Amino acid sequence: MNQRPEGIDLAARSRARRRALQALYAWQLSGSHMNAVIEQFRHEQDMEVADQEYFEDLLRGVERHVEAIDDSLKPYVDRDVGQIDPIERAALRLAAYELKYRPDVPYRVIINEAIEVTKRFGADHGHSYVNGVLDKLASALRTTEKRG
Repeated sequence: MNQRPEGIDLAARSRARRRALQALYAWQLSGSHMNAVIEQFRHEQDMEVADQEYFEDLLRGVERHVEAIDDSLKPYVDRDVGQIDPIERAALRLAAYELKYRPDVPYRVIINEAIEVTKRFGADHGHSYVNGVLDKLASALRTTEKRG
């Protein structure tokens, strides 16, 4: 079983991130209300094995803090955040949310998960871009953790 002592199912959390990326992508493109997007995804088959609470936290957190998240990404991206490929933008926003607002999650886990979902759903070299941006962001936001 893939659980940490705190009772967190790492595989379910990984699936939640994967689904959150897809939901955030849909939200970015459709402009729908986040509640509608969450409802749409809640009824899909593999959501039964995802950490639904974490899935919703990621999406509601990104929605609530999207301006602060985008501002934190600006120094590390080569164009306006809105001009970044939608999959890469979704991965960056999800990971930036976790880096800024979920200190309980190790930065290495956040970056690795973002790279994996970008490899799976993004452009050929999108994961390299995401990795570079998030590494710099983690250095700025998680200075104590990165040093240790």
